[in-house]
Amino acid sequence: MSLSPSLSAPATAQAPAQADLLDFVRRTAADTELISSLPLDPEGRTWVRLEGPGGSEAWLIGWPPGSGTGWHDHADSLGAFLTASGELTEHSLAARLPTDGWKTLELSDDVDRTRRLPAGRARSFGHHHVHEVLNESAHRHAVSVHAYYPPLPQIRRYSRAGQVLRLEQVERPEHWQ
Repeated sequence: MSLSPSLSAPATAQAPAQADLLDFVRRTAADTELISSLPLDPEGRTWVRLEGPGGSEAWLIGWPPGSGTGWHDHADSLGAFLTASGELTEHSLAARLPTDGWKTLELSDDVDRTRRLPAGRARSFGHHHVHEVLNESAHRHAVSVHAYYPPLPQIRRYSRAGQVLRLEQVERPEHWQ
C-alpha cells in the first residue's frame, strides 16, 4: 500500500542525492497525521511503502520495544532515515567493506560507531553502509521514515560475533514485497 503521494517531490531527470532523501524523510516525519496512522504491532515491526522523491523507495516503519534489523547493508543504494517518534540506535561500521567475493571478515578494533537517534534526528548514508538499527526501549514504540535510491536492489544480512562479520544471506526485492 502506498500513502501520501503528495509528499513526493516533483519528478526530475536527475536522481535524488543523499540531501534530497534527507529532506524527504524530514518533511514526511513532520506529517503527524501520517506518522500516527501507522498500525503498531506489539511483537513485530510494521511498515508501509511511501512514494519517495525521484523514483526512490521509501518506507514508514514501526518498531516495537526491543526490536531491530540485525546487521545489514543496502548494497548500491544511498539512504536516509529519521526517527519520527521514540528513539532508535544505530550501530555502524566506519569501514568500506569489499562488496563481493567474501563470506567472513575480521574487523579492526576501531570501526564501530554508535548513534542515538531520538525523535527528530536524521541520518543519511552512502553505498554499502553496514549497520543495524534498534529500538532499545523496553516500553515504547518508535516510528521512522526511510528512503533509498536507487530502489533497493538487494539487502545483504550479516551475523557478528566480536570482530568477525559473516555474510549470511542476500535478499532481493521479491523477498520483502
